[in-house]
Amino acid sequence: MDLPQCYYRVSVKGLVLDETRTKFLVVQEDNGFWELPGGGLDQGESPQEGLKREIKEEMGLEVTWVADNPSFFLTCKKTKPSIHHWVANVLYEIRLASLAFTPSNECVAVCFVTAEEALALPALPNVYELAKLFGKEKMN
Repeated sequence: MDLPQCYYRVSVKGLVLDETRTKFLVVQEDNGFWELPGGGLDQGESPQEGLKREIKEEMGLEVTWVADNPSFFLTCKKTKPSIHHWVANVLYEIRLASLAFTPSNECVAVCFVTAEEALALPALPNVYELAKLFGKEKMN
């Protein structure tokens, strides 16, 4: 898919919290890097629809609930060998029917991490940015 000539790519990410609300879910891609679940928002799609679609496509999981409003808004530069663009990540708290994911190139493993643990992972910039904020916030 060709991206339109825009400065930011909008991406919706799911914030899945553990039962104690002190850890969040990250997914490992086949390149070894950890990422937040979710992906690019398609034109005309609501954030809630986009999250459900992306998580179904990438993880084979059903999203059972999506918050009405985002919990965090992060921006970071995404750099690949031939692509350099800024990404606007809008994070919504979500709930999943289960964690019994279907492995794909975008999800080979999942785990819950504390903010401190996330900062030690080989991860994409949005994971580090969330970890910095998550460590300061009290998730009620």
